[in-house]
Amino acid sequence: MVSEPGVDGLPVNEVVVDLEDGGRWTSLQLAGREWLWSGPGLVSGPRAGMTSYVDVGGLEECFPTVRGWPDHGGLWNQPWSSLDEDEDWDVAQYGEAVLLRRFTGGAVPETAEPATVWVDYRLIAPAGYRFIWAAHALLDCAVGATLTAPAGTSCRLYPDPAPPLITAWPSGLDTYAADDGTAVGAVLLDCPVVSVRDRGLELSFDLSCPEQPVSTAVWRNLGGFPADAPYRSLGVEPMLGRVFDLAEGGPGDAAVVPASGELTWRLVITARPAAR
Repeated sequence: MVSEPGVDGLPVNEVVVDLEDGGRWTSLQLAGREWLWSGPGLVSGPRAGMTSYVDVGGLEECFPTVRGWPDHGGLWNQPWSSLDEDEDWDVAQYGEAVLLRRFTGGAVPETAEPATVWVDYRLIAPAGYRFIWAAHALLDCAVGATLTAPAGTSCRLYPDPAPPLITAWPSGLDTYAADDGTAVGAVLLDCPVVSVRDRGLELSFDLSCPEQPVSTAVWRNLGGFPADAPYRSLGVEPMLGRVFDLAEGGPGDAAVVPASGELTWRLVITARPAAR
């Protein structure tokens, strides 16, 4: 957890994680509001030992894939821990790979604007290890919230149950509209920066990992999923890779651990008043 106390009455900035429940982020408070959606209430408590993914909201660390096997990766149903020698790092292991995560955060003291959280990651794995990683954030947004990415960004669209197709952003996905019974996923290819505007504030995600494929996934569920009990959810997922399913990735579609056996990347999340 990282917490930046408010200064002179300014808002508190805070990230809360549940190490027992897959290292999931349960709260992201920036610029005076909560950004993470709490989920549909299908389960409570840690999901350790479960074999089928259950959506509880927040932000999931998806690794080494998002879709496919295991669904939403292999970390959501196992506890994380803190390194004894450095309590700032959280750690989880999946097979021969070890993933570490560290939060830092703060704000400009005079104005607390913008409010920012930095998240550093380290992956230790054999050279050549291929993977997809995503910070699968489900956001608490109102009808009419909008997503902003560079116009014309190539977009791999997943209009379930149809096969994926390549189109150009926004392809109608830039507004969190009223319920229409659809649920669509997309990967904005080679797009490291995406912003969400909601109720006068803007939340930006900026992912950096030199020499690796850096994209952003979007999941827009307008009451189309699941079929038996649909609900609404808006996912923005900074990711390493260019596909949801590692098994479907072609050349250049997955991140690859270099010869050193270690790969690092950084996610920066910023909240500020939306420009008029």
